Amino acid sequence: MPNTIYDIAKAADVSIATVSRVFNDSDSVKKSTRDKILKIADEMGYHPHVYAQSLASKKRNRIMMLVPVVSNYYLTEILKGVQDGMSKYNFELNIVNINQQHSPFQQVEKILKKRWAEGYLTVSLHFSDAELKKLKKYGSPISLIDDHSEHFDSFSFDNCTGAYLATKHLLSKGYKRIAVLSANEHSIPIVERLNGYKKALKDFDIPFSDKLILKGDISAFDGFSEQSGYEAMIKALEMSPPPDACFSTSDIKAVGAQKAMREHKITVPLISFDNIPVAEYIGLSTIEQPMYDMGLQATKKLVKRIQNNDQRFSISNEIFEPNLIIRESSNPQISKSFEV
Repeated sequence: MPNTIYDIAKAADVSIATVSRVFNDSDSVKKSTRDKILKIADEMGYHPHVYAQSLASKKRNRIMMLVPVVSNYYLTEILKGVQDGMSKYNFELNIVNINQQHSPFQQVEKILKKRWAEGYLTVSLHFSDAELKKLKKYGSPISLIDDHSEHFDSFSFDNCTGAYLATKHLLSKGYKRIAVLSANEHSIPIVERLNGYKKALKDFDIPFSDKLILKGDISAFDGFSEQSGYEAMIKALEMSPPPDACFSTSDIKAVGAQKAMREHKITVPLISFDNIPVAEYIGLSTIEQPMYDMGLQATKKLVKRIQNNDQRFSISNEIFEPNLIIRESSNPQISKSFEV
């Protein structure tokens, strides 16, 4: 049976209340007594559970991260930043999967009503202004990641400019028939990235064709998956005439696209979006999205609001700028375009 707070109090010859005050960082315990209790606790292998402490202090000491999916490389990078942002504080992180098929807003509203945490991080949920205004009335500190709002602190990315830079890079190499390996066209990131793509085409006097917007048949993860990228590239390879370059709307899709090219023994100049760690190892040109920094800054701001217990200080909306990373996949000296 594991040791308890009662065992520590007995071994230290102090009251249970004294042990509790030590674990709750109270200043009312002498340093010598505090050191003695902590030494005994360490020898016994006892560490106070954050949730148990929160019950005693009537605080939850919990941050809840609300996400549309959990098995996703994009979210993994954000999570690293969130965890580092929390590392210096006595908070427990809970990750809750919000089902995109069953009213995400109602799910989040239900969680806020129950006050399960002291603060919340939402990732890529993209609620309307009216919905966010309704959430604000619950008075819970919230940081939005991959979204923008005047009602909450938000940490987003300039998708339009990122897609513009990616498309412009291919156009500047002389490619004119550029296919987009797209995801769910109704998702906000895709809407914004397609706007950037169209803007670059316009600046180079190249007409837009919706026939060059290609999706996979797999809808899981909103189409941001290896399989979806593979299927979209297969469609590109089967076009007549084919595209002479491709813009993938995520690195994960590009991984699948590269598999399709290997199978067909054809290399198409390719640029992508995100710059997840694997992109460097497969030579993928891409738009760098600072997912780690978004998670880190959103968490730091959320902790600050929780600790100050004041929702009145000004809302901050940080928009991260894109960075173009050039590697082998878009290099015309290495990649072989289709013969048109």
